[in-house]
Amino acid sequence: MDFIFIEDLRVDANVGIYPRERVAPQSIEINLTFGVPDEAAKDDDIAKTIDYAVVISRIRTELGERHFNLLETLGEYVIALMLEEFKAPWVKISIAKIGVMKGVRRVGVQIERARE
Repeated sequence: MDFIFIEDLRVDANVGIYPRERVAPQSIEINLTFGVPDEAAKDDDIAKTIDYAVVISRIRTELGERHFNLLETLGEYVIALMLEEFKAPWVKISIAKIGVMKGVRRVGVQIERARE
């Protein structure tokens, strides 16, 4: 299996349970790795892989339209999108809130799932 990775994707998202987090979107950092069919490289054909530009656009759109209480829920949402809509066989995501607490650079979660 081949993999595509997207690192340090910054997205403004509505996520959090605290009142200060519900006032406005906050910047989050996403690192995403997902499996793609080996045939894409063999045939040099974008139609046989997952277009990372489309993935990035879709994530930004979806996260801009929803509110998530937990990063875990946001992560599961993105993973479901990758597995179901983009048909990725395997996905790993790391999501972090940036600078939400004094003296802490990032707070986040990592989730890994595969198609059944």
